[in-house]
Parts: sequence; C-alpha cells; structure tokens
Amino acid sequence: MTQQAAALKLAPTQLLIGGERRSASDGAVMDVYDPATTEVLTRVADGTVEDGLSAVAAAAAAGPGWACTPPRQRAEVLRRTFELMTEHAEDLAYLMVLENGKALRDARGEVAYAAEFFRWYAEEAVRGEGSVGTAPAGANRILVLRQPVGVCVLVTPWNFPAAMATRKIGPALAAGCSVVLKPASDTPLTALAIGALLEEAGLPAGVVNVVPSRKSGAVVSAMLHDPRVRKLSFTGSTEVGRALLREAADQVVNTSMELGGNAPFLVLEDADVAAAVEGAMIAKMRNGGEACTAANRFYVHRRVAEEFSRGLAEAMGRLVMGPGTDPATELGPLVNPAAVDKVDELVSGALDEGARALLGATRPDRKGWYYAPTVLTDVAADNPILGEEVFGPVAPIVVFDDVDEAVAMANDTEFGLVSYLYTGDLAKGLRVAEALEAGMVGLNRGMVSDPAAPFGGVKQSGIGREGGHEGMLEYLESKYIALQW
Repeated sequence: MTQQAAALKLAPTQLLIGGERRSASDGAVMDVYDPATTEVLTRVADGTVEDGLSAVAAAAAAGPGWACTPPRQRAEVLRRTFELMTEHAEDLAYLMVLENGKALRDARGEVAYAAEFFRWYAEEAVRGEGSVGTAPAGANRILVLRQPVGVCVLVTPWNFPAAMATRKIGPALAAGCSVVLKPASDTPLTALAIGALLEEAGLPAGVVNVVPSRKSGAVVSAMLHDPRVRKLSFTGSTEVGRALLREAADQVVNTSMELGGNAPFLVLEDADVAAAVEGAMIAKMRNGGEACTAANRFYVHRRVAEEFSRGLAEAMGRLVMGPGTDPATELGPLVNPAAVDKVDELVSGALDEGARALLGATRPDRKGWYYAPTVLTDVAADNPILGEEVFGPVAPIVVFDDVDEAVAMANDTEFGLVSYLYTGDLAKGLRVAEALEAGMVGLNRGMVSDPAAPFGGVKQSGIGREGGHEGMLEYLESKYIALQW
C-alpha cells in the first residue's frame, strides 16, 4: 500500500452522525483536491441541512449521558485519542498534506500540536471545579456549580484542519458537551479521520458528529436556529464571524470566535537582527503564511532595516518550494486557486503603490497552486496591503524611526489577534507588549501557540479564548445555588 493510500484509508468519506457512517440525505458528494497537482483526491459526502439537523438530534440524544459520565472516564477517552493520533501521526500528516498542500514538516508539527489538545484536556477534564462560600450578609451559602453548556456546533477552517478541530473538540468533551463538527469543505478528510479515531478510543455514539458540506451557510444557519444548540465555536474570517454572530443572536447562542488577524512584527533598533530574522521565518512562513497568527506587517527600525530586509529575503529565498509530500519541501502550494489570486492581487496592488520587490512577487510557472516567497520593501505606512490579511508567503516591510510611531502603526487596525516584538531590552519589550492591542504577544519569539495557553484576540479578532484552563470554561455554564445549613 502506498503512503497516499494508507493516509486516505484513515479518513472515511461519509458523514458521521450518531455513530453511523451515512451518505448525504440527497446522495450528493463533493470533490477534495490536491493543491499540488490540482487533481481530485477523493469524494466525500456533501451534507445537507437535513443532515446537519440529524447530527444535532444525535448530539442532543447523546449529550445527557456524556455529561453524566465521570470526568475521569471522559479524560480516559481523550487520553486514548491522543495516543491514537500519535500512533497514526505520519498517516495523519500525509493526509493533511494531500488535502491542504502544506509541507510535510509543517503537517507533522500540526499533528503533534493537535494531539496535545486531547492530552491537555484529558488532564483538564477532572478540573471543572466550582466553589462554595458565605454570602457577605451571612444569611446563606453561595454554591457555584460548573455544568456543560450543551450541544455545540464547531466550525473549523482549512488551514489547520487537525489542530482547529482538536482545539474545540478537546475542551468540549472534557466539559461534558456533545458536538457537531462542520469542517472546511476544502479539507474534510482530516476531520473525518479524527472522528474515526475518537470512535476507536471508545467515545459513545453521537457525542461527536462530523458533517462536511459545501452548503456551509445554510447548514450552519439551520443548526444555529435549532433550540437544542447552545454553543457555537467558530474559527475563520472576521467577515463570516460577523454573519454567524447575527445568526447566533436569534436563539441567543453562546459564542466563541477566533477570527481574522493582521499581525504586526516589530524589530526595534536594539534587537538581535539574526534572531529577529529567525523568528520572522517562523512567524511568517509557518504553514506557508496561511495562518491567522502569521506575521503580516513588518515594522523595522531604520538603523536595522537594511540588514533585516536582506536577511529575511535571503532566508525566504532559500526555501525549497514543491509538493508537500516531498520531505525536502519547505513551502508547499496554497490551498486553492482563489487563494493564489488573492495573494497575487495584493502584491500587485502594493507594487502599484510604490513598494519594491526584494524577492519574488511572481507565480511560479509550474503545475499546482503556488506563489513564490515574496519580500517587499519601500512600503509606505498607508499601502493597502498592510490593511489586508495576506494569507500567503508575503512579507511587506515598513521602516520606522520612533518606537511610539511603530506601536501606533501596529495598532492601526480593526484586528488584534497577535503581535510580535524583538528587542534586546526586556523592560522596553514588556512596556511595548503592554501597549500593543493584541490578545497575544510573542516577545523575542516567533510562535505563541500552545495548548496550555489561552489563545484568542481582541477587537475584531474574536471573542473568548481557546486552550489552557480558559478553553474548557468556554464550554461550561456557572449555576449558582443559594442555600443555608
């Protein structure tokens, strides 16, 4: 059996509803493409509104039993799923490469990161503590219980098909909730594979349901208007997040939103430039730049701008571009042709506004949905590319003279997910980190994601937090009981 066949074997191609594999209610299927070849990998069931509501019914039926399952037993299922993901890590990584296009090294890193959410929440499942205290007047006791919020609809993006699923499923299951997962239509296979591993780990039927669909808007809307659904967790664009918030308002559904980013990367004049370039390669090029946490705008002090720009261009220029299935590949294709068109349009617009291409700014003449690593200099502070989430291997560099000026430019956006900052002065770094309007800051570090840390943004980058103990609290409601004895 080839590695591709082994990877595809891991992923069922039917919907998972109530512990059963089903075709779509209307029999429809959708193509899943390999971005490196543009060819069809396989076809999966294309869920309908009826299928989404059937999944909600299955989750509602399974929910009370799972909520009453002792936390330790819930933890054991999560721990076993972590072990199964680790056991099948190479096939899962290869599966993501096939449907997403990312480099194999990135996919391997994602599998390890994704599996860790199951291990972390296996440990957190037994820590849904409440509290007891005395009312200030002394008349009664205040007892606070933590109870699962109920049926959860989880909507995940294509760029991290494993990690975005486990980051939601893990805390939901730890809290005692049942879920319906609606994965991105470009990358349904990884979600279906994770559903199968949860089943193998002993998860009761109906606790996790997986409904891929290209009719995303209609299916999710129908589920959000079902009164049995009490939670929506969405990761994706701010534009879609706003629409889903409006939909969720009709039934006053509890929402968590991890939305768009436009991460600034600041290099102060006292920074270790070599370290900053190394960090920039992680912050910019992890997952080929297709990440909400990707460094999107580089603000570099004039004294080190030439050295940093040259170093970044050299490092990005050395990347080996090709199919993600090749172990030598460091930069794979983008996920679909629309993604390439958007990146090319943004770069062309930036050049028209006076930016200069130090590297790249081209579509490679090869089969597949590729875009060359690109470094832009002479970028004015008002260049339109700085206002967009590029979602590709493009680094526009803006020069600044004063750190307050850099902070002002960094904060001049509706987004506030993550910021990056390099400096040789820790005290200055902490002061700047406090001034940056972001839910997360990488201080002299190009990566912030960690299952044990609260992940999320401010402003229009989201609501709530994923990861850490806070991540499980998103799936719990506090019930206050007044009593006396």
